[in-house]
Amino acid sequence: MTRIADLKKKLMENPEFRAEYQKADEEFRLIESLVLARTRAKLSQAELARRIGTTQSAIARLEGGGVSPSLATLRRYAEATGARLEINLVET
Repeated sequence: MTRIADLKKKLMENPEFRAEYQKADEEFRLIESLVLARTRAKLSQAELARRIGTTQSAIARLEGGGVSPSLATLRRYAEATGARLEINLVET
């Protein structure tokens, strides 16, 4: 049976797969940081939604990766959770 780690290693040899995997990984890191900020602030999705002026389902879609948030949305999210939004461009 093939182990997941072995399969990933083999797939990462393909440049197209590697590029898509890296894009997805970046998105997952953003989602993880959003959820972490909300939980550190001890807010439910509903409480955060009220602070931002949106709905709980919109927060769920954002945290589930179902939408691409605007900078304004990310700023409001950060402010509502007591965090600071920081965006960096990094050379590849």
